[in-house]
Parts: sequence; structure tokens; C-alpha cells
Amino acid sequence: MPPVSGETAVPIALILANSAFDAETTALLASAFDTAWDMVKKSGSPLAADENAASTRDLLAKRIIEMGQQGERGRQRLVDDALAHLAVAK
Repeated sequence: MPPVSGETAVPIALILANSAFDAETTALLASAFDTAWDMVKKSGSPLAADENAASTRDLLAKRIIEMGQQGERGRQRLVDDALAHLAVAK
């Protein structure tokens, strides 16, 4: 999915392409990332502002991948965990 105007693409697809995840898990993690990012944007958080978007997206992607590596496969749990991690990290 190409970045929306003002967004800097996080190379989550590149990170996932170089991982040991199967295609189904890769799609799940990417979907969780898209949902988490969409929630951040819709919240009006300053973390979604142009100057913060790249680092915010990077944190979300890394956390979702980390949880996937730990075996988490619940899409909503991945989203919730990534958002909670973001709140603590920022």
C-alpha cells in the first residue's frame, strides 16, 4: 500500500520479506500494522503528524514484528499491544 500524502513509508513489507514468517503470518502482521497506524491517525495524536509519522510507524512495525516473533497471532492483540507500547515509548 503506498503511503498517503504526508506519510513516510515504513519498510514493514521489506522487514517482513526478510523474515522467517510464512505468507499468512506476514499478511496478518501487515494488517495489524495498518490497523494500528490507522487508529493513531484517526485519534488526532501528534504522533501521526508529518514530523513524527516515520518514527511512530517504525515503532509500531517493530513492536508488531517482535510480538509476531514471540508467537502472537491474534490480530487485535497485536494492534492493542502495539498501541500500548507506543503510548509507553513516547
